[in-house]
Amino acid sequence: MAQTQVTTRLKKLINTPETEVKDAMAGMAAAHADLIRVEYDPNVIIRKDAPRKGKVGLVSGGGSGHEPMHGGYVGLGMLDAACPGAVFTSPTPDQMARATAAVDGGAGVLHVVKNYTGDIMNFEMAAELARGEGAKVNAVITNDDVAVQDSLYTAGRRGVGVTVLLEKIVGASAEAGADLESVTALAKKVNANGRSMGMALTSCIVPAAGKVTFEIADDEMELGIGIHGEPGRERTKLKSADEIAEILTSTIVKDLPYKRGDEVLAFVNGMGGTPLIELYVIFNAVHRYLTGEGIKVTRSLVGNYITSLEMAGCSVTLLKLDAETTKLWDAPVHTPALHWKV
Repeated sequence: MAQTQVTTRLKKLINTPETEVKDAMAGMAAAHADLIRVEYDPNVIIRKDAPRKGKVGLVSGGGSGHEPMHGGYVGLGMLDAACPGAVFTSPTPDQMARATAAVDGGAGVLHVVKNYTGDIMNFEMAAELARGEGAKVNAVITNDDVAVQDSLYTAGRRGVGVTVLLEKIVGASAEAGADLESVTALAKKVNANGRSMGMALTSCIVPAAGKVTFEIADDEMELGIGIHGEPGRERTKLKSADEIAEILTSTIVKDLPYKRGDEVLAFVNGMGGTPLIELYVIFNAVHRYLTGEGIKVTRSLVGNYITSLEMAGCSVTLLKLDAETTKLWDAPVHTPALHWKV
């Protein structure tokens, strides 16, 4: 009997790996022309009405492949500009410097930087360039991942899910007219009160590489994985959704630690290849666990917000809330990926 040979190959909706980021930016500009404009030399996504005189500008960025982060969060109540690097590659200092200049309305600019070595180095260089032109620039580094102390890409904990929540809350503060020092202090407070942990069922395929980033057996999962497919703290046999949710949530709760009576925003994020029905299964278990611990979930977010291309898996983020951060979370937002009360 003749045997059928099965081969694994790259199948993606792209033209070429080299043009993927620019093609996607052009698509965003066409789809959200009322919110953003884009520049291609260097690549920057800018709020359409920027710069706004007297408003602190918020700039973030990182490698592409984590959509909708960060370009999807440019707009009213969040970022003023985002710098998309090549897939899983830090943007360059000239991108960040251009974004900073484009949104500087005279009140200064805050850089929101995830703790990845390349991002930090390039944002520091960009800040120096901007200061040399007379701009006031502060920075906050997110480092909320409890899974590992160091990784392939970082010294210290990685910046992951809290970055999304921080950009929303701090964006609302800047929108309301807070000054640069107040916005910076708030950003540090949000980062200090948030923790995250993720897991993966499958790898992703970086277009330029054309093959899976890592191998994982059909009956295995990786706990504590990063958003680039970097290894986590443990590879283990696949468990039920309830068990996975409890492992992630209990690890986070023990880290800060959260205590009975705390109010939190619970964020279940998809890595890009997991359907929403499964994310809600996870959220149900997260909510049940927190309720059992006496921790009240007063705000929630479920969906694909900081992804890793088509990797299957999820992350859980908890953010301890108070009256100030709750009010700012609820404030109006209008971006390509986040929209309410507008």
